[in-house]
Amino acid sequence: MPEETELIGGPEKREIVIVEYDPTWPDRFAAERARIVGALGSSARRVDHIGSTAVPGLAAKPIIDIDLSVRDPDDEPSYLPALERAGYRLRVRQPGHRMVRTAALDVHVHICGEGSEWERRHLLFRDRLRLDPADREAYAALKRALAEREWADMNAYAEAKGALIAEITARAQVWARAVGRQPASRRSP
Repeated sequence: MPEETELIGGPEKREIVIVEYDPTWPDRFAAERARIVGALGSSARRVDHIGSTAVPGLAAKPIIDIDLSVRDPDDEPSYLPALERAGYRLRVRQPGHRMVRTAALDVHVHICGEGSEWERRHLLFRDRLRLDPADREAYAALKRALAEREWADMNAYAEAKGALIAEITARAQVWARAVGRQPASRRSP
C-alpha cells in the first residue's frame, strides 16, 4: 500500500468470504446510487457500479463497490460532509482517491476525479470481466484461492490480486484502443 495512504481506523482483519453471483446486486447498487445522488446532487459527476458485484455471473465478496466521480476528490469539504450525513464513513484517504463505506461494511464508495485514470481503469476492468469469460473465470479462481488464506488485513488480500488485475487491465486497455472505446459519459443526477 502506498505510503501516502491513510487507513482511518488502521488495518482491519476481516474474514474474506466469496459467494456466487447474486442477481439482487444491481438493485442494491441502484439504491446506493440514489442515496449518493440524493446527498450530493450535481456534485456527483458519475456514479458507476464497479468491482465483482457489477459483473453478472462472477463470484464475489458480497460488498457493493461504487465509483463516485467528483470534480476534485482532494476537496473533501465539497462532498464528504454530505456523504457522512447520508451514512457513509471515511475509511481511506489517498491523493486523488477517498473511500467511504457503510456502517454495515457492505458498500464501498471509491471517490475519484471525473475523467481520471482511476475512473477509466475501474470501468475498463469491469467491462473486460463482463465481456471475457476466460478473464472472469481466472479472476474468480484467484479470489476463491485467496479466500482460503487468513489475512491480517483485508488490504493485503486486495494487494494479492494486484498482478492478475494488472494483466486483465492491460488486456482491457489494448481492447479499448483497438475499438476506440471510452467510458460512456454518464453524469448524475
